[in-house]
Amino acid sequence: MNAMHEDIKTILYSEEQIRARVKELGAQITKDFEGSMPIVIGILKGAIIFYADLMRELDLAAQLEFMIVSSYGAGTTPGQLVFKKDTDANLEGRNILIVEDIIDSGNTLYLLKNELEKRKPAMVKICAFLDKPARRTAQIKADYVGFVCADEFVVGYGLDFAEKYRNLPYIGVLKPSVYEK
Repeated sequence: MNAMHEDIKTILYSEEQIRARVKELGAQITKDFEGSMPIVIGILKGAIIFYADLMRELDLAAQLEFMIVSSYGAGTTPGQLVFKKDTDANLEGRNILIVEDIIDSGNTLYLLKNELEKRKPAMVKICAFLDKPARRTAQIKADYVGFVCADEFVVGYGLDFAEKYRNLPYIGVLKPSVYEK
């Protein structure tokens, strides 16, 4: 057994559960965006695995885009959105789907949605793989949610702790002894 797996207290969502849920999300998004070619924006790094799996489940033409944003970090004021990588796509009049790994406080996503709406798209919808409502401080809600999870330290399927565990094929709860060091 790999050391990464030994750091996991419990598995919340198995590979099979994830695969089934992503398939359901893909079918719903395909139906909702039928007749349009949405711009699907993956938020890096965390959403990359979910994004790739979700894109394969969409039965419609879609423009793939990526962004790297944060609302925290060295020298930034809370509530200030920092674009580490923006999209060059013209969003005006287009249907936008933001694909995010997890909504925690919701602050970054709230700021991002507001920023994208200034670019005059037809609509902006959000698809989050995980929703952790217990930690929400911003008024933001995803239109599509993979799973609602409790306030635990989750990793895997793109989510990390110190850049580790992203490649786990499931969502697991990290043992406190790992992150309390």
